[in-house]
Amino acid sequence: MSATEVLRTDKSWIQKTPAVCGGDACIRATRIPVWSLVAARRRGASDDELLNYFVTPLTPDDVSAAWSYYERYPAEIDQALREQEEA
Repeated sequence: MSATEVLRTDKSWIQKTPAVCGGDACIRATRIPVWSLVAARRRGASDDELLNYFVTPLTPDDVSAAWSYYERYPAEIDQALREQEEA
């Protein structure tokens, strides 16, 4: 099954791919789910820290796309966070 692009900004996008990260919304062609950035931010990480935190490099546009996605779909991301906490 192919990826579904669900939000695009000028230089990045969020996509869902059924066989990647359980189909969670991820940043462009990475395995970095949006919920992981939201979780890090809730723990106090700044956007600059997030840019250097992941093995796959992120750009400021990637982080911005994640925040835009979370603003549009907070219930989805909050549910994914709850599922991660229960796992």
